[in-house]
Amino acid sequence: MDLDIKAKVTELVDKAKKDEKFKAELSKNPVKAVEGVLGVDLPDDQVKKIVDGVKAKISLDNAGDLLGKFFK
Repeated sequence: MDLDIKAKVTELVDKAKKDEKFKAELSKNPVKAVEGVLGVDLPDDQVKKIVDGVKAKISLDNAGDLLGKFFK
C-alpha cells in the first residue's frame, strides 16, 4: 500500500478543525482516531508518522493563530 502521508496529515488536520468529536478522539487515542478515519489498519510506523504529522501541523496552526492575535 503506497500512502501519501503528507496528504493524509492535511486531511486529518482539516477534519480536526471542523469536527470537535474527532478532535477529542484524536487527543485521547490518536492511533484509533487516525485508523478510523482512514478506514484501514496500518503498520505502526505509518500510523506514527501520520499522528506525529497531525500533531505538528495542529501545533503550528495554533501558534500561527496566537501570533496573528498578538499582532492585531
